[in-house]
Amino acid sequence: MAELKYYKTSEVARAASVHPNTVRLYEEWGLLQPVPRGNNKYRLYTLAHIEQMRLARIALRCAFVEGNIRKRAISIIKTAAKGNLKLALEEACDYLAHIKNEQSKADEALIILQKWMNKKNEPIAMNVFLERGDTSKLLGISIDALRNWERNGLLDVPRNIKNGYRVYGQKEVDRAKVIRNLRMANYSMMAILRMLKAIDTNNREPDILKIVSTPQPDEDMVYATDRWILTLLETEKDAKELIMQIKKMLNK
Repeated sequence: MAELKYYKTSEVARAASVHPNTVRLYEEWGLLQPVPRGNNKYRLYTLAHIEQMRLARIALRCAFVEGNIRKRAISIIKTAAKGNLKLALEEACDYLAHIKNEQSKADEALIILQKWMNKKNEPIAMNVFLERGDTSKLLGISIDALRNWERNGLLDVPRNIKNGYRVYGQKEVDRAKVIRNLRMANYSMMAILRMLKAIDTNNREPDILKIVSTPQPDEDMVYATDRWILTLLETEKDAKELIMQIKKMLNK
């Protein structure tokens, strides 16, 4: 039986293209399997730890703050770290399916947006006047969500001159439906605001995909990562690489 080869922290870091402190941090977070110590108290890493580090680096490439994607990626890493590679592979396959489902939702939301753009300037067949509470029930969302959209400039809803309450007409209701569908597809508020501003101020038909994928210089850095469809495509590639890495670890 071949003698087991051990590696230093610096060697594991070099193999995974990270700083040595990152290796120690991943161990602390439970992203690496337990690392035994030698008589001199030094960590004794094996090839399995190196492959686990590579797995973690692939999984953590995703920059999502929404959609539950990052949580799933971390779960895969921790499952593999516990030595259950078969379950980790199942989770990775489910992860890929989840990403593809998110892509479908994002695409469908843009189609709904496009249809709304095409008909938003058409004459209204009948006038509809709803208060905020009735609008929230109609759309199946909370009153707080509507208030939030109004406050952040996504909706401009006129007020009843008699009582000062917001009054939703057909145009406001249709716009709110579009916002609801985009939010359900995990587009950020900032990305939706970009799209709606472009539609409101552009006489020509805007390139929606380009707009949602191009943050403005003054936007918060959290939202600057929200290039939803393009990032989903990148994450799909990472998910496939993740599956290949786990299969490689299983074969070893």
